Amino acid sequence: MVFAGGGFRFGIYLGMYAAARDAGRQPDLLLASCGGAIAAAIIQALPDDAQRKAWLSSPQMYAFWASLQPARQATLTGTLARALRRKLVACRVPRIPNLFQDYLFEVPPQLPLPPAAAQSEVAVATMGGKLLFGPDEVLQPRGERKLFAQTVLCEPRAAALLQGMDSPFANPRWGAHAIADQLYTDSSIGVEEAARLSITDFYYFPCHRHGDDHYIGGVVDLFPIEVAHRLAHEVMIEFKESFDQTFSIPAWREVLGLDGNQRLRQVNGQHADVWFDTSDVSRALPRQQVHKKLDWLRNRIVLALPDSHATYAEYVDAQWQYGYQRGMEAFQRPVPSDKTRMRQVDRYNQAEPCAS
Repeated sequence: MVFAGGGFRFGIYLGMYAAARDAGRQPDLLLASCGGAIAAAIIQALPDDAQRKAWLSSPQMYAFWASLQPARQATLTGTLARALRRKLVACRVPRIPNLFQDYLFEVPPQLPLPPAAAQSEVAVATMGGKLLFGPDEVLQPRGERKLFAQTVLCEPRAAALLQGMDSPFANPRWGAHAIADQLYTDSSIGVEEAARLSITDFYYFPCHRHGDDHYIGGVVDLFPIEVAHRLAHEVMIEFKESFDQTFSIPAWREVLGLDGNQRLRQVNGQHADVWFDTSDVSRALPRQQVHKKLDWLRNRIVLALPDSHATYAEYVDAQWQYGYQRGMEAFQRPVPSDKTRMRQVDRYNQAEPCAS
């Protein structure tokens, strides 16, 4: 089962997993990226659905998100000016991005996650992106240099299955992007730190340091369907909404040299055994998450949390219920034929993009 991002709507994945258990389709492995890695770590550590939802709803998790503060250097006017420049510049990664200093929010080094279980009903593999450059090289012209290595943080068994695999972006169809051709694996990073690493979205949080290396998160490949097929005989993944063209797509182009919606269309055209349709999530859960807000008086972009822990817990419950409903719908739906899937993708491609 692939947990493909999700922003701050982590509860959706707990609900999907609960639906899989109730439908008798419990997965052996969770392949998680970005925010989905938080849900995967909680599932791996705790023994039942009620404890998992309670942990995500807990006061310590609410306090963690409340502790995130705007970065000192990230003024609102400067951030919007840089976003406008990205929108106007069509070049793919013209310079090495400054992911060490150009970010919106400070984040503590550790997430408030339960301790990893000695034994668990499910394994976890987490997506990350290892930086192939250092702080002294930022803003230099990139040329054709590769800047990121797509890395799967996983147990040795999964690493052995992925040995010798190329990145999905090694295909020339993707053009002159900044991701290395070879897929990396790392079995030395535990599930808890892997989750902290995987939420490191560029321009959102500073890149994450582990030992002598630095990483961005699962955004390097939010929809790792090819990795999932390499790891499993049966794959479950989301049919997700598209990225906004104002902020997300220009950022992808400037950092990775890729178009996020092109990648999403390509993933949606591939085979999966189960598709969870979450393409309406922004309409179904318009405010039930932590979201960004413009604070003109402070000249900052801030995170707007629910005004109380009780409201936050209600939001998590709404996310969980949405994920459970979409999960049960998916398990009751027959696997569509390839022709039907392509008609669905065509309709999706013609739809108006939603904000990410």
